[in-house]
Amino acid sequence: MSSPLYLAAAVAVSAVITWGLRALPFVVSTPLRRSAVLQYLAGQMPVGIMLILTLYTLRDVRLTALPAVAPTALALAAAIGLHLKTRNAVVSVLGATALHVALSTFWPS
Repeated sequence: MSSPLYLAAAVAVSAVITWGLRALPFVVSTPLRRSAVLQYLAGQMPVGIMLILTLYTLRDVRLTALPAVAPTALALAAAIGLHLKTRNAVVSVLGATALHVALSTFWPS
């Protein structure tokens, strides 16, 4: 059986490591907030992520069958239109997703 001193030391070491790991992001993020590179990335990443998601979604679309492509094309147009109108990624993604699901369900193919 372990001694009480050993157990107390193990708990203390674990507590110090846990506290340090939880405090580390705050310590590191303070100088990074003034970084010009991170400010640039913060402005550009939403567009980049939307582009990656769009390309990932469209990777399996075959342009040979027009009836099968129409729901995807209309949902893509809706996403672009919603984003240009609202400038809100959540609205454009949810709106286009709902439209795509509805069109894919009810569109004759």
